[in-house]
Amino acid sequence: MFTRTPTYAGAPTDAYGTPLIDATGLVPGARILIKDESRYASGSHKEPAARAVVARAAADGYRRVVIATCGNYGRAMAMACHAAGMACTVVLPEGWSDGGAWMRDAGAHVVAVRGGYEEAVDASRRLAEEEDAVDGNVDGPYMDAVFEGHGVVVAALREALDAPLAALWIPVGNGTTTIAVHRRMRALGWPSVINGVCSAGNNPVVTSWPGEYRTLPPDAVTTSDHNQPLVNWHALQGPEAMAAIADTGGEVFGVGDEELIEARAALVPYGANPTAAGAVALAGLLAHARVTGSLSGTHVVLLSGR
Repeated sequence: MFTRTPTYAGAPTDAYGTPLIDATGLVPGARILIKDESRYASGSHKEPAARAVVARAAADGYRRVVIATCGNYGRAMAMACHAAGMACTVVLPEGWSDGGAWMRDAGAHVVAVRGGYEEAVDASRRLAEEEDAVDGNVDGPYMDAVFEGHGVVVAALREALDAPLAALWIPVGNGTTTIAVHRRMRALGWPSVINGVCSAGNNPVVTSWPGEYRTLPPDAVTTSDHNQPLVNWHALQGPEAMAAIADTGGEVFGVGDEELIEARAALVPYGANPTAAGAVALAGLLAHARVTGSLSGTHVVLLSGR
């Protein structure tokens, strides 16, 4: 069992290298645990998925992986490829993240394209074909490896907890993490609820919930310094993610920039320092707690990036 640890320095680290921090004081009546996946070396919770894709690509004889990213997956893939001696091409929307500086420093070739994430995905698929490289995108041919990597967080929680949690709060994005977590939880027989959170009005899973999945008009989304990694008008695996959340009895929540900033600030006393976007899952939990007045049981919040 993990006990309350007020600072990151003393927080227990699991076998996968990221801590689980007891932040029960954040919400009355509930036990709140922060799974700080931003503590991977790349700063991204997508690092296990990137490692799994690279391992599969190497086994199949590929020498380069090509992906699209808003930032997090690009950093994770750049690091995973560098560690494996694999070449990496990352396609990034112009002006997003740090412009690709971190990824370049990690050895990746960065290509900037006009438009948003969806345009970057299209460009990355063309490049993968042209360069005889593997398409490492989350919905590409190694999608099962992506799911395998994202499911690692459930294995870590299973090792840490003596009983299933009441709910897991995670960023909803393309829906990939949601699907992977749902599969792993069901394989364990855990009846836990999955709640997805993303930028209000800027993700089609959020705007569609609880109805039928519908993409957003490309010009309907708005990026800011705080929500940028969360914005997309088409979630690549949105319908499947919505079905997974519904199967657990969970919900989808949208939060604004002020709530992202508030959630990040709330984590400082616990030694967790994600970006505002990386704190999106906690922002959803806090917003929900304000509406309902209280929560009960054990709630685990996934921090996704720094």
